[in-house]
Order: sequence, then structure tokens, then C-alpha cells
Amino acid sequence: MNITVKSGNVLREASDLAVLAAFEDAALPDAAAGLLEPDDFRGRAGQTLLLYPRGAVAARRLLLVGLGKRDKVTAESVRRAAATAVRQARELQVAALSIGVVDDLPLDGAATGQALAEGLHLGAYRYWKYRTGLTTEQTFVVESATVYTGDEREADVRAGIATGQIVARGVMFARDLVNSPGYAMTPARMGEEAIELEQRVGLKATVLDKAQLTEQGFGGILAVGQGSANDPRFIIMEYGAAQEGTPTICLVGKGLTFDSGGLSIKPAEAMDTMKSDMGGSAAVFGAMQIVAELGLPLHVVGLVSSAENMPSGTSYRPGDVVTTLSGKTIEVLNTDAEGRIILADALHYAQRYNPAAIVELSTLTGAIIIALGSHATGMVATDDLLAERVSRAGEISGERVWQLPLWQEYHDMIKSEIADLKNIGGREGGSITAGAFLAAFVGDYPFVHLDIAGTAWAGAPSKPYDAHGGTGVGVRLLTEFLRGYAQ
Repeated sequence: MNITVKSGNVLREASDLAVLAAFEDAALPDAAAGLLEPDDFRGRAGQTLLLYPRGAVAARRLLLVGLGKRDKVTAESVRRAAATAVRQARELQVAALSIGVVDDLPLDGAATGQALAEGLHLGAYRYWKYRTGLTTEQTFVVESATVYTGDEREADVRAGIATGQIVARGVMFARDLVNSPGYAMTPARMGEEAIELEQRVGLKATVLDKAQLTEQGFGGILAVGQGSANDPRFIIMEYGAAQEGTPTICLVGKGLTFDSGGLSIKPAEAMDTMKSDMGGSAAVFGAMQIVAELGLPLHVVGLVSSAENMPSGTSYRPGDVVTTLSGKTIEVLNTDAEGRIILADALHYAQRYNPAAIVELSTLTGAIIIALGSHATGMVATDDLLAERVSRAGEISGERVWQLPLWQEYHDMIKSEIADLKNIGGREGGSITAGAFLAAFVGDYPFVHLDIAGTAWAGAPSKPYDAHGGTGVGVRLLTEFLRGYAQ
């Protein structure tokens, strides 16, 4: 979608669809107010009203979109309003729309532009690669949007839109990875995606195959992947270089391209979305693309452990002891708690970069869904300052996180009698003990674990910028976190 910025009044410009975003109980411009009764539209968050002005304003159609109370409006409010607008445009088969706001938003121009661009692009996203027989109405695409703003904000809004388009592309890249069927998005294919990303944006990508993993001792990834016909991979994506004055940040993602549970097999109803068990790695891919396109003054390393967890005669078994890359041993009590085992290798590998921070994302536990639902990502951290940075980035990006404790008692729950650790600590505190397990492999480096099991997939989307399937969660959060670090 092409997005342009102009100074001016959206109601005075010819358009097939003009969108006017308004605050709750705020007075509408006279030209718009004369088209409706006062109680028809209050401006509540998410409220919409479609009008046909018949010459009262320059546009053929006028869509009012509510932002909610002015003192509560955030970038998320704008993002949702923009997504609502583009969905309405698509429904009306309008190829070009224009957008304006009744009054100045309580956001700077750059933040406004970024949120508008993210909402427009993500609201238009659909994954219909495998759909056939679609009608022209179904395949209709909104081609362009014009954003109207005041003269003094025009340059900042334009810059924000450029950033928002880069971020949206990264999110959509992550969504495409998650939505791909497991037979197509194998560990080998994920490796190819990294090489293609290298060629596209200029970062450095290295992919280790099974023979290299065996030679170097990646015991966790190899154990989980040994039951599958699709061999595992370890993927390294590096942007920038380590140098004095430039922080190194490691992003680590779980890349289970399909998780049947292995020999501790999942029930059928819990398996149909398990192509999304690589949502953490998708977020890392998307963030790495954005970092390179934005040219952030950082050294960022993306690490992805990718495997497929399948039952077979060669699968790893409950009762097995796995020796990881770190040399630490893991007693396997449940083969469906496999994500933490492959991540153990990646987290230990991250230490060789001497990072200022390690941020890891994974669809790790069902327990986090019970605790937080689909409205927040669970966070466990070994460093309060890093946790605060990530939490702040979550609030700004609209991908909120909620921190859970990491007391010694939780570390004690994953101690094993026959190995260094066991891969589950029981039902109680399952999300926290999973985080405690991961923390055992990061040494003394500041570490945040983000459990996106409840937020990575939308079966029934509740936000207008989400579509059925992968949400791309974590991409916007990581981008905001890294931009904050760069400043």
C-alpha cells in the first residue's frame, strides 16, 4: 500500500472514502456534524459510523471512527482506528482512502505516523496463499491512503509513516512464516529464509545443519529433532559488529516448525495450530529485517533453534538424559516440553557474544494462556532494568507484557535427581519454572524470557489489525526495545 502525507483538511479534499477519527464526546466539524444526529456517534473507542454526505463534504463517503477519550488515546488507539478504516475501505471496494483527525492527537507526529502506517498495513493483511476460487470482491486490495495533517506536523508524520511501513513489513514477514504449513516451513526452509533475508537486507546469515550440530555438540536440538525426517537447523543472523560503544543484543527464538508432542503426544484438538510453535523464531526474523532496514546503531544477533518434534522409532524418550551444548544435562520427563531443550543450546551459544542483553521469545507453555489469556505476553527476567526496558517497549508498541517472579524456589523445582535439570517442574507455576529452566543457560548475562504462547496465534482475532492465524507478536515489541536501546 502506498501512503502519502499532505497538509490540509480531509473534509475538503475529494475522495471515495474520507476517514475522520474523533475523540469521545468531542465536537465534530460543522460539515460532518450536520450529517447525523448527536447521539448517533459518540466517538467511543472502536465505534464507527458510515455516512454519505451528498456534497456536504468533498468525499463521496465519510467514515467516522472513534478514538475514545482524548486523555486515554495512545498509539494503539490510532493503530486500531487505521486498521478499522482500511477494513471498511476493502469492504466498500474503495481503492484509495484519505484519513484525518478532528483535533491534534496527544502523540508526536512521528508516533502518529508510525501507528497509522502499522494499522493500515496490518489491517489489510490476509494469508490466503492456499485459497482457490476467490471472487474479485474477495481479492480486492486497497492500494493507497492519504493522511492529512497540519503543516507543522507534516514532516514528522511522514517520517513516522516510513518507519511504520518498515515495521509492518517485518510483522507481515513473521506472520507469513507462522502461517505456512509445517510441511512447507521445515527447519531447512527456515534456514533458507535466513539466507534470503541476508540477500535482501544485507545482514550476515549462517545456518548449521545436522552434521555441524553433531560435530559442535548441540545435544538439545539434536535430541528433539531426532524423531523427524526433517533434520534440525541452528540459524545465526548478525547485523552490525561488536565494537566499543556499540551494545550487543542477542535475540533468541524457538523454531519448532511443528510440534506433535513427540512420544508424549498431544491430543488432536491441541495439535492443529502447532505449525505456530515457531512463533518466537518468526518474531526474531521479523525484528532482524526491521533492524537492518532502519539501520540502528547496534550489534544485533538473532539465534534460532529449529527442529520438528515428531513421534517415531528414533524419537527421544521420557527418561532420556540429554547433554546440551553447555555440557549441562537434562532429564526428559515429557517430550512435549521440548522448546526449552532446544533453546538451552541457543541461550548458551548467545554467551559467546558477551551481550548486554539476551531476549528470548517462545510459545513455551499452556500455563501462560491460563494465567494471562491472549491479552499479554508473560515475562520472566533475571535483570530488573532489562525487564523494565522490555515492559516499557511493550506499552509503547501495544504488545504488553506482564512480569512473573523468579525466586529461588522456582529454580529448585526443576532440579533433577539423575541430571542437572529436569525439563518440567510439575503443573504448579509451569510458566515460571520454564523460565527458570531457561535462565540456567544464560550465565550472568541480563536475560528476559517472553512466553508468547497466548499471543502468537489468533483463532478469533480481537484486534482490527490482526487476522486469523499468526499475529507476528514480538516484532513490534522487539523493534521498540531495540530503538530505545539505540537511543
